Amino acid sequence: MQISFKGKKVAVAGGSRGIGRSIALAFAAEGADVAICARNAQGLAAAEAELKRHGRAVFSMPCDLGEASAAARFVTGAAGALGGIDILINNASGLGMKDDESGWLASINVDLMAAVRATQAATPLMEKTGGGAVINISSISGFMAVPRSLPYAAVKAALVNYTMGQGLALAPKRIRVNAIAPGSIEFPGGVWDNRRTSDPQLYQRTLDSIPWGRYGTPEEIAKVALFLASEMGSWVTGQTIVVDGGQLLT
Repeated sequence: MQISFKGKKVAVAGGSRGIGRSIALAFAAEGADVAICARNAQGLAAAEAELKRHGRAVFSMPCDLGEASAAARFVTGAAGALGGIDILINNASGLGMKDDESGWLASINVDLMAAVRATQAATPLMEKTGGGAVINISSISGFMAVPRSLPYAAVKAALVNYTMGQGLALAPKRIRVNAIAPGSIEFPGGVWDNRRTSDPQLYQRTLDSIPWGRYGTPEEIAKVALFLASEMGSWVTGQTIVVDGGQLLT
């Protein structure tokens, strides 16, 4: 069975760089119309230009998903521009690493509540067209103790549970809800690319913990997103797929 998304409408929250950008590009390459949002206007414009090279309809919106109304505005804007939404990717992260008020609020507001709000806004749109798919981007941090990033890990764990609950709740509406839990992913300007120079000991220690012997790439996460959103994943819902080269096993 060949994966194709020709005529499908895909909204990627947090789609200007890294995993979100790769997911958006992967869907566009398979024929989908794609909407993206991000805080950084320059990065958003660059990603939009890349998406347009595939010849599909593209919509982009600058927004801070930490704001309570931003997720719904993005979903509504994307649906209006593309003519609906079939697939929603909740990828944005506040990267709340510090165990303080700002760290917790960043993770809760962006990683969790933006996903909740975007899903709530997209659900009636998908229901009208007979169903759809939601993919939340969690992390293997949600399955283990990570003292150096307590808020991030705890909220990613909450996102796993939210995925299970919504998978069950939205099944009667023919909306599948799944999550991907990436391991350590490296890309230019990303967390692990920065750690290479800012904290080389942590970078090497983490690399040594990956049985596959290397960091993952955003494109490898995008491939799993395509599967989960496609007819090849038609009997999969409420699940979180770990994509980490065996890192969690160690």
